[in-house]
Amino acid sequence: MPAFITRLVLLASMLFAALPALAQDAWEQARAPGTHLLMRHALAPGTGDPANFVLGDCATQRILSETGRQQARRIGERLRANNVAVDTVLTSRWCRSVETADLLSVGPVTPEPALDSFFQNRQTAADQTAALTARLAALDSAGQKAVLVTHQVNITALTDIFPASGEIVLIRLGPDGQVRVAGRIRPE
Repeated sequence: MPAFITRLVLLASMLFAALPALAQDAWEQARAPGTHLLMRHALAPGTGDPANFVLGDCATQRILSETGRQQARRIGERLRANNVAVDTVLTSRWCRSVETADLLSVGPVTPEPALDSFFQNRQTAADQTAALTARLAALDSAGQKAVLVTHQVNITALTDIFPASGEIVLIRLGPDGQVRVAGRIRPE
């Protein structure tokens, strides 16, 4: 076997060997005090919302598919299996986020307008991101760990990460009050 191929195979095997340890580190970080779980809602096929979107009327919104519902339940099972204790679940008021939060079954669910999608109105991005950062500071002051169910645009604005449906980005507030990414938990 040529040396290049041998090195490539060796590198690939080292990376695959490291994956379980990286995943374990993410779960350890998820359990750590001061870490919050910022989650993109489970699978809801499509992009954005229909033109006739009405907040509170799920018939006018893009909603979870059955696969998305199963995904949300599995994520909740993974959180419980990995002993991630959650004090509260905050969610966007969009139906796909509320349903995801409910199906996780990991704690009381509370609507949080700072988590609402600004996909259709990017002008609110800075204000919503600032409001969410302030909410995280309040959670930290109270010693609470939260799961925050929201949308891709919100997560990207806060972390520069483009998450998959159902992906969890582990975040912490730094001493300067800025959000720091502490890890990622990808959907199965």
